Amino acid sequence: MTLLARPEIRPPAAVDGPWLTAVLREAGLDAVVSGVRAEPVGTGQIGDSVRFHLDYGRRGPGAPTSVVGKFPAAGPESRATGHALGNYLREVRFYQELAPRALVRTPRCYFADVDEATSDFVLIMEDLAPAEQGDQLAGVTLDQARLVVVEAARLHASHWADDRLDTLPWVSGSRAAPPSMATDETVIALWGAFKDRYGPRLKADWVEVGDWLCRDFTSFGAAHDGPRCLTHNDFRPDNMMFGTARGGHAVTVLDWQSFAYGAGATDLAYFLAGALPPEVLKAHEPELLELYLRTLQSLGVSDYPLADLQRHYGRGAYLLFGTAFFAAMIVTQTERGDRMFLQMLGSAADHLHRHGVNG
Repeated sequence: MTLLARPEIRPPAAVDGPWLTAVLREAGLDAVVSGVRAEPVGTGQIGDSVRFHLDYGRRGPGAPTSVVGKFPAAGPESRATGHALGNYLREVRFYQELAPRALVRTPRCYFADVDEATSDFVLIMEDLAPAEQGDQLAGVTLDQARLVVVEAARLHASHWADDRLDTLPWVSGSRAAPPSMATDETVIALWGAFKDRYGPRLKADWVEVGDWLCRDFTSFGAAHDGPRCLTHNDFRPDNMMFGTARGGHAVTVLDWQSFAYGAGATDLAYFLAGALPPEVLKAHEPELLELYLRTLQSLGVSDYPLADLQRHYGRGAYLLFGTAFFAAMIVTQTERGDRMFLQMLGSAADHLHRHGVNG
């Protein structure tokens, strides 16, 4: 059996024992993979994930029984979106260059590579089972929310006011990044198409928020007047793994396709507004914001007053709203996706109304 000197980028159907042997050796593990069994895993909209169960001819210390691979989406609309938005390149670069210093818990990455011309890519990562993927539609418990708030603060503190991110073209929102596809004209067109598709399922106050927000969406996001930091930008339960009674890390954050140099409070609003039942969030919001701020301060962030956090957090759900209708119209449509995007949009609208943010 001839082993590859270095793994090339492969689609999931071409992953075999020799290739995974090369992957593990690239990661510094002594192993020979003799057999592979694959099964789909996860509910990603823009990337497809596959769990690979491994049999070994030789298994050295630390060689895993299974790994999870991430690949471009099989659906043509989703794949085209991932390419056009730079999502595939961005995620690979995160694991290659930023993950080691990001403080937030992420999966161990055994191998990451991307073809910048085609956006073909592969990520081979730690299998986090028996931890389980979160579910945007089911939401999270208050205890899980507390864990996530701490991870958010750790992520944000890792690159707080770090203007080196402005020099990296694959970081969304950086000065070096290419112009965003989300121009005001594009946003208005997608919002109109969203209303046409989902009109009967939209509440009047949701439409009201969308109509004023989309008139000047890019300026609304750019109006942040506080420190910037490394942000996830799709910070929701579907992109997290939670430990269970059977084991697993308490919480691990996945799907680094959209990260940016932006406002940390936007991640916080994105998650809390969309993942906690409204009555639970309303009762515990002050506690959760204080937990976030205390964690930032414990990691050396001392220049962020609570009043600024509250103001930025109130506005922060605009991204949850925008992501919901934007993504709904540019990825492959599914029944679960429809329900999820409507839940995200409605939760964001309710958050903006409750915090007095309007046009």
